[in-house]
Amino acid sequence: MTVMQTTPAATEHATPADICSAPPRRHPRPDGQDRYTISEVVAFTGLTAHTLRWYERIGLMPHVDRSHTGQRRYRNRDLDWLDFVTKLRLTGMPVADMVRYAELVREGEDTYAERQALLESTRRDVLNRIAELRDTLAVLDRKISFYATEGTTR
Repeated sequence: MTVMQTTPAATEHATPADICSAPPRRHPRPDGQDRYTISEVVAFTGLTAHTLRWYERIGLMPHVDRSHTGQRRYRNRDLDWLDFVTKLRLTGMPVADMVRYAELVREGEDTYAERQALLESTRRDVLNRIAELRDTLAVLDRKISFYATEGTTR
C-alpha cells in the first residue's frame, strides 16, 4: 500500500472524500499502463531520481512496489501522490510537516482533524506569502511606471 490508497464510497451517505482521493489531473501516462520505472516517473513529474529515492527514504513515498529484480515500479496512485506532494512543496510546507502528513494519511480516517489543521496552517502561510508578493508587485509596478514616465520626459 502506498500513502495514497483510497476506497470508493459505498453508500450515498458516505463522508466527503479526502482531497487526496479526488480525481487528480491526468498525467501524460500511456493509456492502460499502471507500472512505471523510476526514469519514466522522472519524465512524468520533473522530479529527479535522487529526489524520488530521498522521498522514499524519509517516508514520503513508502512501499513503492518492486519488480522481481528489485527495480522500483511506481503505480498511478504513486504519481497522484507525487503530484500532491509537489503542490505541498510549492506552498513552502516544511519537509517534516509533509512527512507528518504522510504518516497521518497512513494512520487512517481518525487523523482527519490533525491533517486538516496541518493544511490550514499551510494555507495561512500561503495567504501571507501571497500578500507579501502582492505588496512586492505593487512596489515593482510603481518603479516601472516611474522609469517609464521619466524615460519619456528626458
